[in-house]
Amino acid sequence: MDGEVNSAQVSLSAVQRYFEISLYLLVTTGILAILATGKLDMFTTIAAPVVLAYKGIRLWRGRGYEFSQSVATWMVLAYFLFFPVDLWFFSRNLTSGTSNPTLYAGLLAAIHLLIFAGLVRMLSAQTNRDYLFLALLGFSSMLASAILTVDTTFLASLSIFLVVAVSTFVGFEIRRGAEGAVTPPLEWGTPRGEQLQRALGFTSVVVAASTLAVGGAIFFMIPRWSAGYLSAFNLQPTLLTGFSDNVTLGEIGVIKQSQAVVMRVKVDGDPVRASALRWRGAALSYFDGRRWFNPNPRSVVINPQGDGVYHLTPPRIPPADQSPLRYSVLLEPLATRALFFAPRPTEIRGPFGAGAERIGNIGHQEFLLMDSSGSLQNPAHNGAKTHYDATSWLPLVPPDQLRGASTVYPPGIRQAYLQLPEIDPRITVLALQITAHAPTPYDKAASIEAYLHTHYGYTLDLSGTPPKGDPLAYFLFTKRAGHCEYFASAMTVLLRSLGVPARYATGFLPGEFNDLADDYIVRAADAHAWVEVYFPGYDWVSFDPTPPGAPKHHGLFARLAMYWDWFQFTWGQWVINYDFMHQVTLAQNFQKSTRAWGDRLRTFSQEKKRWIMDAMLHFEKRARELTYPPAALLALLVIVVIAVRGRDVFGYALTKWRLRVGPGATAPAALAALEYRQMLRILERRGWRKAPAQTPLEFAASISQSGLAAPVTELTHLYQSARFGAHPADSETMSTLLTSIEAFLRGSRKA
Repeated sequence: MDGEVNSAQVSLSAVQRYFEISLYLLVTTGILAILATGKLDMFTTIAAPVVLAYKGIRLWRGRGYEFSQSVATWMVLAYFLFFPVDLWFFSRNLTSGTSNPTLYAGLLAAIHLLIFAGLVRMLSAQTNRDYLFLALLGFSSMLASAILTVDTTFLASLSIFLVVAVSTFVGFEIRRGAEGAVTPPLEWGTPRGEQLQRALGFTSVVVAASTLAVGGAIFFMIPRWSAGYLSAFNLQPTLLTGFSDNVTLGEIGVIKQSQAVVMRVKVDGDPVRASALRWRGAALSYFDGRRWFNPNPRSVVINPQGDGVYHLTPPRIPPADQSPLRYSVLLEPLATRALFFAPRPTEIRGPFGAGAERIGNIGHQEFLLMDSSGSLQNPAHNGAKTHYDATSWLPLVPPDQLRGASTVYPPGIRQAYLQLPEIDPRITVLALQITAHAPTPYDKAASIEAYLHTHYGYTLDLSGTPPKGDPLAYFLFTKRAGHCEYFASAMTVLLRSLGVPARYATGFLPGEFNDLADDYIVRAADAHAWVEVYFPGYDWVSFDPTPPGAPKHHGLFARLAMYWDWFQFTWGQWVINYDFMHQVTLAQNFQKSTRAWGDRLRTFSQEKKRWIMDAMLHFEKRARELTYPPAALLALLVIVVIAVRGRDVFGYALTKWRLRVGPGATAPAALAALEYRQMLRILERRGWRKAPAQTPLEFAASISQSGLAAPVTELTHLYQSARFGAHPADSETMSTLLTSIEAFLRGSRKA
């Protein structure tokens, strides 16, 4: 450093030290927030923390900058020569398979430059200009992190960043304002210096917490519309094959090895109703021996009505054979256009359509696409979270009715769903053996489902499958174990070989119910395939021939994972996807809660008021029935009076009793003193107050009013005689004098 900077370090060592640590934490938080998104290459993810740790160790030991500003400038300029290579090769490889590789590669290359410049400037910072540049780079890093992701890890990074940002700029202002001050500096490590640092740290935490609180209140209060400004930059949505119009056997098995959350489903009413559902995504009709697909796929456009709801008209079945289910879905960013619903959706509400939630699109048209199998797709699939509400009518047709269904199938159904490639002859023989005692199509489907359940095993390990052989025959007659794709394909082919229309359906199992968030967590491991069988008059009915897999373990870590999933769901629901409808819901819930609390308070006050009135009436009734107050009540009153007025009341009562014992009774010194104090209290109420410095006789002489001076003086002489002369006073005389004083004062008050 130059001389000026060195002198600042010497004179402001405590503040300078605090500022340098805060600035280091600011830049570190911003860079780690970018790395935590998981969108950068492995080299940057490892190299950046290593450099940050190296700088942190040197800073802790009190070391200065690592190299000069000129070297840092040449290093940044040299990186600009590497920037095109990064843009067209390294970053381009990271974004392959995304919707806009050029844009995403440019974003990643710019982030690489940002991280490199931040690290180089951190190792060479010496002046205020360098420090401000580093703070700007830290802020830019947080913005880049927000572009890459806005999940719960970003919330933690943002909270830490706010604290260190306030701390950094407060330290910077104190440091700059104290330059050239005459007052001796606070040295690093001294008690006063540590006290200053604790105060700055506490202030930073309080200011950051207040900022988050106020910002959160403003966030929930200001008008909101779903815009998705940052969602379009989600570079690598989860790749989920098996939910389009082309599926090769084995693809779902790869998906099932991932524990990534795919969607969260919240069911209105009793959540148990969804415990056995399948969230359907696609259905396929054509099988070539290794692959399922829909030939000549055609889709129709479904537009929302005036109320913003997509109304569908599934095939009608008797009302008694179906039940409504309302639910909401928060779908994670997926590399598929498929949407997932419970069987037979009728009403859907959500942001769909080409251009929905895209940057700068105003007046876009929202719509859905539906293919011939009733599967729904979102053409605005853009790698963003999607929230939608739906109502489905679940079929509840009894087996006896399905057994009586017609076997006359429409020509279109026979043509599309009885197709078979050239298959192993043993498959048809097996189908006939399994259904030898099954007279109806329903009995045939149930028999094949039960046979596959009980005679085959479930596994995700399909090693040994011949690459060019017949995978279905290998599964049925050699391996005799597989995952859902093979079971669903086998049952579909077996039914078609018997002339029963069937198709291959894909989607997800119901998932794991989280009682904290009251929703179902559906993961990639819940990806599933099953069979839909056609029954004239009842449409398609689902069958699942796959035996259950290994049971899930429940323990402490599973419970902690539930809490984390609940937090992520709440974050996604009320922050990332917070829009005007959420605002309306929040206001309605607040209004209901306020009204409920008001009603409870009103009811409570009315009940207590009624109880008090009943108690008072009951006490009054009991009091009228009693001639004398109860002894307990009388004793309680005596105790209260004594507690309030103290021993004087008790002594005065005793004095009154002694004075009324009879004529000639004498008052001892203690009782005479009590009688004298009683006189003083009576006189004090009328304005004659004995000063602490006055003797009793001096006070009596100060009262010159005619008719009052004589009894006061005489009672004072009796008091002094009894108190100091050991001559008991006549009780009747003292009582008479006190009575005359009271009578005179009452008379003068009336006058």
